[in-house]
Amino acid sequence: MTSAEQVARLLALVPYLQSHPDAELGTTAEVFGVSTEQLLEDLNVLWYCGLPGGMPGDLIEIDMDTVAASGRIRLSNAEYLARPMRFTPDEAMSLVVALRAVRELAGGHVGEGIDSALAKLERATGAPSPHVAVAGGSEEIRERLTEAVAGKVVVELDYTGAGLAPSSPLVAPAQLIVRDGFGYLQAWSLERGAWRTYRLDRISAVRVTAEPVGDIGEPPAFGPGWLEQRPDAAEVTLRLAPEAAWIAEYHPIRALRQLRGAIEVDLLVADPAWLRSLLLRLGRAVRSVVPPEAAAGAREAAAEALAAYGAE
Repeated sequence: MTSAEQVARLLALVPYLQSHPDAELGTTAEVFGVSTEQLLEDLNVLWYCGLPGGMPGDLIEIDMDTVAASGRIRLSNAEYLARPMRFTPDEAMSLVVALRAVRELAGGHVGEGIDSALAKLERATGAPSPHVAVAGGSEEIRERLTEAVAGKVVVELDYTGAGLAPSSPLVAPAQLIVRDGFGYLQAWSLERGAWRTYRLDRISAVRVTAEPVGDIGEPPAFGPGWLEQRPDAAEVTLRLAPEAAWIAEYHPIRALRQLRGAIEVDLLVADPAWLRSLLLRLGRAVRSVVPPEAAAGAREAAAEALAAYGAE
């Protein structure tokens, strides 16, 4: 938890508490996505905030005795923060881009809700929404999968994996999601008895069956560790020059080791084309790749580029 994150939360917390007198501690913590312990820390910080001067009448007042005794939050003397902060232009644009990405896959009432939110953001920012391209396969396939999810029925896919091997898995679809510009289907594989993730642009056909989906529970969180659940993901270790340390800030890595005059990172790779592009971008900063064959595509692409350059 960074200081910037806490400040942003506090600026939203004050107007929330003003509009919810006697707010319950646990409920408020849930609304803001923090633990009750973190919320208590926030309240103790607010106690020392207020208008310039720092005198008792200038500071926000919180009845901490009531919080400790009954779990109810009573805040006063903060009328100057009665409204939550507005989005900054960057925040508004980030939200617009995220909504546009989700809109590429959403339909029905969900799509109508997203369109309404986008229209309000456009009016608030005074700028049109940018176009966002998501690799989400055909609209017909997305509609069939959406109907299957709503109807809770099993489907058979015509699917081509990262290794270009075709298959026809029988799955119980759970949800469509977007990450890093790609649309995915999370589904329970009846053949493997486990959760699997399928890229929508690699699904060429969907056959809806009459078989109902049984009790499969909730799909795993599609968070930073989602690659670890993919059977086609392989671990690759890159030894890099120090100037390439930025990779840890922009890509999910499993481990980072500081060496003398170099760094080493472990990362999972599910798409060889993505790794090839990354290695070409890093260029001379790449000291070694393990396993060596993982760098074959980048070596070939670099050789072809050099050959073409020499022929001109």
